[in-house]
Amino acid sequence: MIIINLQGIVVKSTGSWYIVQTDDNQLYNCKIKGKFKTQGIKSTNPIAVGDKVDFILQKEEGVGLIKTIHPRKNYLIRKATKLSSRSHIIAANVDYAILVVSLAFPRTSSGFIDRFLISTEAYHIETLIVFNKSDLHDKVLQNQLNEWMTMYENIGYSCYSVSAKTGKGVDALKKRLQNKINLFSGHSGVGKSALINAIQPDLKLKTAIVSDATEKGTHTTTFAEMHAMHSGGYIIDTPGIKGFGLIDFVAKEIPSYFKEFAPYASQCKFHNCTHTHEPDCAVIKAANSGAIAKSRYNNYLAIIKDDYFSENPY
Repeated sequence: MIIINLQGIVVKSTGSWYIVQTDDNQLYNCKIKGKFKTQGIKSTNPIAVGDKVDFILQKEEGVGLIKTIHPRKNYLIRKATKLSSRSHIIAANVDYAILVVSLAFPRTSSGFIDRFLISTEAYHIETLIVFNKSDLHDKVLQNQLNEWMTMYENIGYSCYSVSAKTGKGVDALKKRLQNKINLFSGHSGVGKSALINAIQPDLKLKTAIVSDATEKGTHTTTFAEMHAMHSGGYIIDTPGIKGFGLIDFVAKEIPSYFKEFAPYASQCKFHNCTHTHEPDCAVIKAANSGAIAKSRYNNYLAIIKDDYFSENPY
């Protein structure tokens, strides 16, 4: 039996099988050793797209066996959909997290955006907020778009208004993504796969129409997968998500992930201020005066009232 030691990056994960790409662009179907499932790993998927791994190849069988995961630069997790006490790693070793949202058909709430931003802040991943479907905007939606883009840009997030259908704004976004590893995420139906196709048409990712009755999308991406960009870099396409459940946090950490709170939190009367009810809370005063966006502050209050934080309090 001939055994070859190889190294590569996971470009697709189907749950039990992984496709690993080596430096010479060869693809190998791999499995993992059983120990990865038991050695203190709390996530539903011990290996994620973007992971750099060592594996051995039994040449006669043509199947690789992953034996080592390299240390991760970063990773993004959310609460697993079925096993709420466990996490799910969306992807690892990314440069940009691109959150694709839409203001209608379907509507992305600011609460969903802010939950996503908490996780990317916690794991030190720069986030770009991409507002898709600009071709569907009437005057009301355009005003909302302007308001939200101004709000998030003032906080420090880069925002893009695009239309995967017409191509508006796509070139500027594509230029930003060059030579980076870019994770795309968002609700089902926001046009994530369509936008990726607009950036690189030959990928021809499957897309679906949003239901007029429910204004909800259907999953067209089943498993996370990494695609090379002709212009340099990679796109990681991920399945659409209904909600973004936070996990592995305690409530006292959350204020530090609302970046605009920082200048005011140091002025609060109490060093352990929760910014919910305390007297002389500078964050509350800033929210009431408009220095902090009221919607962001209200989303903060809603997040720390999650049932999850009853077991992970201040």
